Amino acid sequence: MKFISWNVNGLRACVQKGFLGYLKEADADFFCIQETKLQEGQIDLDLPPEYEGYWNYAEKKGYSGTAIFTKHTPISCSYGIGMEAFDSEGRVITLEYQPFYLVTCYTPNSQNALARLPYRMEWEDAMLGYLDKLKAKKPVIFCGDLNVAHQEIDLKNPKANQKNAGFTDEERGKLSRLLQHGYLDTFRYFYPDREQIYSWWSYRFKAREKNAGWRIDYFIVSEDLKGSLTDAAIHTEVFGSDHCPVELTIGLEIAGS
Repeated sequence: MKFISWNVNGLRACVQKGFLGYLKEADADFFCIQETKLQEGQIDLDLPPEYEGYWNYAEKKGYSGTAIFTKHTPISCSYGIGMEAFDSEGRVITLEYQPFYLVTCYTPNSQNALARLPYRMEWEDAMLGYLDKLKAKKPVIFCGDLNVAHQEIDLKNPKANQKNAGFTDEERGKLSRLLQHGYLDTFRYFYPDREQIYSWWSYRFKAREKNAGWRIDYFIVSEDLKGSLTDAAIHTEVFGSDHCPVELTIGLEIAGS
């Protein structure tokens, strides 16, 4: 099965830049998006007929938001992580299937001057608890814009960004802790030493043209799926957002699909 995750940085704008063409071309079983920046009813998205869509909207207009387009009807669907402090911004969708849970996530940005770092730290703790509860029941596939470059290899200019949002010791430490709880960063599982492959570039300073980027979009899976992993990819050739899509292929089947 094929999974795609993409922070579209405004779905309406991304549709004008070829989103639906890429959705059809990718032909993934699951297509997860973050930062839709939509309210319900604000877009009439002409999904291919084989897909059904699940949406989580932020209460704040034009902000955050996630969606999953899938060829496989889930056993159940839930929105958020069940904690009021974290569930008003439309950041998490969970689909349950017989072999696994699929969780897509748009992690809060710590913002300029790290103004939201304390909230982000609380989020990380709550998110780990949520994922661990799921993992206790069945394997987990966790994807999205996690707003952190884990290691120096994951961004172009690590020294200059050590105290900036997305590369603080605190944020990196929370991702390390997640991985220590029995999860795998699938891209690094397959490509532990691959350099200069990023998933986000600032719109400023011709960053994408110079490939001055960050790898902050992930597919992370519970370790019990290691034997089923096939490949991971980052599609730097795909435009339409300041992020590019990331991909996971995995040898699983869903009964009845």
